[in-house]
Amino acid sequence: MKFLLVDDSRTMRNIWKKVVSSIAGTEVFEAGDGLEGLKQITENGPFDVMLVDWNMPNMDGLTMVTKVRETDKKSIIIMCTTEAEKPRIIEAIKAGVNNYVVKPFTPDTLLTKIDDTLKKAGVGQPA
Repeated sequence: MKFLLVDDSRTMRNIWKKVVSSIAGTEVFEAGDGLEGLKQITENGPFDVMLVDWNMPNMDGLTMVTKVRETDKKSIIIMCTTEAEKPRIIEAIKAGVNNYVVKPFTPDTLLTKIDDTLKKAGVGQPA
């Protein structure tokens, strides 16, 4: 399963990487903002799952999600952000995210969110 981790915080990407690397058979790619994320998709995509932060320089996560959904309706996108207000969550869902997790969260919470999202999308669960 191919994952793309998009966050301007290297520390956050390292935490996510450790979590998703615990899923058997994962291949992990990283990007520091939405523009780098789109470049990774062009060069290494498509991705099965993308974890995307909202607030980043150059291109924010919501803009990236909107651009991805113009051509890719299948990849699972989970917004991982501090934006916890209900209107923001609704905005992200309308843009095309499959799920939403509010920072800070535990590794178990992230794994559960990934697993639940994959099941809901009919992709199955990580091994």
